[in-house]
Amino acid sequence: MIDYNNLINGIITTKINAITSFNLFLFIIIALILSLMIDMVFGELPTRVHPVVIMGSIINFFKKLFINVKNRLSGLFVVLCVYSVSIIILYIIYLICSCNFALFFIVFVILLSSTFSVNMLLKTAVDVKVALDESIDKARQLVSYLVSRDTDELTESFIVSATIESLTENITDSYVAPVFYYFIFAALILWHPIDNQLFYLLAIPMAYRISNTLDAMLGYQTDELKDIGFVPAKIDDILNFIPSRIAGIFIVISSYLLKFDGKNAYEIMMRDARKCPSPNSGYTMATTAGALNIQLIKKDTYILGDDNKDITKEDISKAVSLSKVTIYLFTIVIILLLALIYVIL
Repeated sequence: MIDYNNLINGIITTKINAITSFNLFLFIIIALILSLMIDMVFGELPTRVHPVVIMGSIINFFKKLFINVKNRLSGLFVVLCVYSVSIIILYIIYLICSCNFALFFIVFVILLSSTFSVNMLLKTAVDVKVALDESIDKARQLVSYLVSRDTDELTESFIVSATIESLTENITDSYVAPVFYYFIFAALILWHPIDNQLFYLLAIPMAYRISNTLDAMLGYQTDELKDIGFVPAKIDDILNFIPSRIAGIFIVISSYLLKFDGKNAYEIMMRDARKCPSPNSGYTMATTAGALNIQLIKKDTYILGDDNKDITKEDISKAVSLSKVTIYLFTIVIILLLALIYVIL
């Protein structure tokens, strides 16, 4: 006797695994647009269910397990264990949601949105500007959550600089990189569909977010973390190498669109991007400094841009506008490229 429930579930699962052609293209595009909208409108998911918070708990567990292994292999062990556990959890969610396409799509979009952090990134910068209107001590406290430097004695100009540095450095981590890897895999499955392709389409940007979280939690040059954080930091550097440079180019283009100094943005990016200790962060920070004709300074570490004018809190608003246009422009180009790939294939 035929078990119709199993048959129907099997058909639904097969459709999710083998969705083809135009429907796959629509799924990829609509999921990306809706996930960005969710992040921009609603911001972060509740802490108790946020994938990044869950990743952090998993990382902490394996950090405690391997922290006493006093060589760089400890970091490799943490990376492998965290990736394994996280992907298994994600696959279980995928299997559960595969019984219903509407449920699957909703969960997919929400989880994809969790790999972005655009709303929080922009809001935090705006909050610092508002705090500067009220109290410099309040602004110092807010900036202390963004940067690792001592903020107790920072003047207004250094607070503004630190805020813009944090904002623009994180354009890559918070949006461009996860969407870049989403795009790469989306293009591959449009060209050659595979089994469980929608699982991998979500797993790729999630894997990037895992790497970024590992680096954020372990990638510091302290006595405790210098060994266990080495591998996570290097993996994050490798994964951000291309996206950071793409982000820099899009900031240049966005500078022209906003009638900032696009020419100077490109020149300062090429001149100063490699002044930062990180091989990637300078490509967005230096470009923004050039676009706004300001200097971004971290004492005893780097000076980006030329001292063409005094930096003021209004430059935060300009940097926020520049970041928004960069993110929207990048999204539009990604959609157009996917459309072109679909038409060609």
